[in-house]
Amino acid sequence: MIPVLELKTQYAAIQQEVEEAALRVLRSTRYILGPEVQAFEEEFAAWNGSAHAIGVGNGTDALQASLRALGIGPGDEVICPPHTFIATAGAVSLTGATPIFADIDLDTFNINVESAEKAITAKTKAIIAVHLYGHAAPVDQLKKIADAHGIYLIEDCAQATGSLLNGQHVGTFGICGCFSFFPSKNLGGIGDGGMIITNNDEFYGKALMVRNHGSKVRYYHDMIGTNTRLDEIQAAVLRVKLKYVNEWNTRRRAVAAAYNKGLEGVAITPTERPGCYHVYHQYTVRVPERDRFVSFLNEHGVGAVIYYPVELHMQKAFANVVPAGFSLPASEQAMKEVMSLPMYPELNDEQISTIIDTLKQFKP
Repeated sequence: MIPVLELKTQYAAIQQEVEEAALRVLRSTRYILGPEVQAFEEEFAAWNGSAHAIGVGNGTDALQASLRALGIGPGDEVICPPHTFIATAGAVSLTGATPIFADIDLDTFNINVESAEKAITAKTKAIIAVHLYGHAAPVDQLKKIADAHGIYLIEDCAQATGSLLNGQHVGTFGICGCFSFFPSKNLGGIGDGGMIITNNDEFYGKALMVRNHGSKVRYYHDMIGTNTRLDEIQAAVLRVKLKYVNEWNTRRRAVAAAYNKGLEGVAITPTERPGCYHVYHQYTVRVPERDRFVSFLNEHGVGAVIYYPVELHMQKAFANVVPAGFSLPASEQAMKEVMSLPMYPELNDEQISTIIDTLKQFKP
């Protein structure tokens, strides 16, 4: 079986560095917001070309803390795409605000600019652009729209560490960028972890307070915050892995290029728009008879999964905020057609050839 994700090979390649980093933390007994978190925040901010970085517990917390730092809550609306993990819209709901769903572009699976602009109302406070599967959303265009309407642009970069738009790192176009370091990500830890980056000094100060119970000085609280902190061991391991991300992303792109060539005429392969640097967190294609296709591949030893089988505007969790009969055609088409193939830097050429050959054997 060729799995859709495999982490053991990567770990073996950097095992000594990772274990030394973890032991360094254990021996220091500095376990909460110590030197490793501070160093990783500085390194990650510099790597992305951002002024500030705030380490948090996970990617969902990065989104929720950002929304709270912006003062978004009950009575407010936040526009987001439905073809993404529930954390994007769930973070909005957790603040008491209302997620408003806009359609996507089928070629990149990212939020459609026109649909997002049409969704803006007097209650809109922000747009969340998700850089899905590792391809940059049209944040240059969305930023202009957000500025024109006096609302915020928040970037969900959970799947897009290292992704570029016109040479600029995603996460640096809006008021902030929110990252996840879940183990499966392009930059993944050995557990949960997240980060917020920003170039806005005022936002940075507020996000720091949200992270730490609304406090700048211990036991003095200017607001109601929360407790969400990147762990010292996670930060130490991520510092090791950050050195390799460019190399790993380059290999992901090579795997994608081989797929693109081998699957021509077999599936609708991913788009890379001009000016974009796709980092292929997932390699997602569109095919007819998708469910049969996935079953066939799994039966023949190729891991294939569906991200995402139910669009967010069709989930029970959001039934109270979605009008009856509401439809987003492109999202609903993607829901029926998408499947993701094995994608990680350690895939070898023989495995790639096997995957392509197996796909070609499917008979509609």
